[in-house]
Amino acid sequence: MSAHTDNYQLESARWATGRNVLFFAALVCVIGCVAGYLQDPARFFHSYLIAFCYTAAVGLGAFFFVMVQFLSGSAWSVTVRRIMENIMYTLPFGALLFIPLAFGLKDIYSWTNPSVIPHEPSMSGKLWWLHENFFIARTYIYFALWSLWVFSIYRQSTKQDTEKSIRQMHIASRWSAPGLFLVVAVGTLAAYDWLMTLEPTWYSTIFGLYFLAGGALTFMSIVYLVAVGFRRNGILTHSITLEHYHDLGKWMFALTAFYTYIAFSQYILIWYANIPEETQFFRHRMGGSWLYVALSLPFIRFVIPFFTLLCRPAKRNFGILTFIAIWSVAVEYVDLYWVVMPMYSPNGPHISWIDFATLGATLSLCGLAFWSRFRAHKLVPVGDLRLEQSLHFENA
Repeated sequence: MSAHTDNYQLESARWATGRNVLFFAALVCVIGCVAGYLQDPARFFHSYLIAFCYTAAVGLGAFFFVMVQFLSGSAWSVTVRRIMENIMYTLPFGALLFIPLAFGLKDIYSWTNPSVIPHEPSMSGKLWWLHENFFIARTYIYFALWSLWVFSIYRQSTKQDTEKSIRQMHIASRWSAPGLFLVVAVGTLAAYDWLMTLEPTWYSTIFGLYFLAGGALTFMSIVYLVAVGFRRNGILTHSITLEHYHDLGKWMFALTAFYTYIAFSQYILIWYANIPEETQFFRHRMGGSWLYVALSLPFIRFVIPFFTLLCRPAKRNFGILTFIAIWSVAVEYVDLYWVVMPMYSPNGPHISWIDFATLGATLSLCGLAFWSRFRAHKLVPVGDLRLEQSLHFENA
């Protein structure tokens, strides 16, 4: 059977089933979030911060890679690019997901209480930045900028489905060039605001890349899981071939190495400089039973996925790729949990059902935004002039 036999429009019944599942999951998890807030407001906000940052990191990863595809003129990724674009489309909805955090800043950040702000010289230059209203305004400026680029690029891609013109590719590329700077620079500022200010006296010039690298790896893993989920349901089975899955495996492998490089660089720079304002990050995350989490991270984030995907056959094995993709999605949450929770539970992790409710709520709501795009648009960019080349793509 040839590639052109694939149906690029998702059947209404299948789309409705996916929507109903996501809507039910969102409803249950939102109710759980409300119950969690009523039971323990502080814990709700702590858990929700992790879930919010998790989904934002994935959206930023998608935003970055979609723009890379347009700028590089990539052909191999055309048949999976609409999946990437629909994940990118969830990023602007982070502005809505941020609303609960805007009401919980006092439960999350110590700098909102002037009486507990450390009286250190390093804080004097930060107080103008660490202001609640300015913090909220900055976050919405971030999302406004990202949304402008996301909607503009997405519009050109979907418009090309009918126009079938190279003009949309050129316009998307022109948006993508400054967009790459936007996602890295503004994404770094967002990481500083949302996570680094949990410890207002701490600083790390590489933390933004640490946050973005983790999101990029999680995004690529989700792209694979969506694609293989389609395959198992008989969707795009001839358009997304083993060669495309092989390349997705390469990206998961490469991003695992890149994330590890950034994480190790941050650690070694802080260790070598041995400045108290920097080393406090690791001191707080190695206290009590957090030490076991810290010691496990090199193995679960690098050793296991890196050496599993090291050989070529592993990147062409659906079972292995599925395992590593699910593994990477899960350990990104563990990583963010380790970044956030030691500030509220210094002696070790105390897992709560609220953690799962908040994560489920943000993921399912973003999932609804992601899935809704498949009703209005094709499963692949059918107007892209490189589609035929992508359909016949083969790895070297």
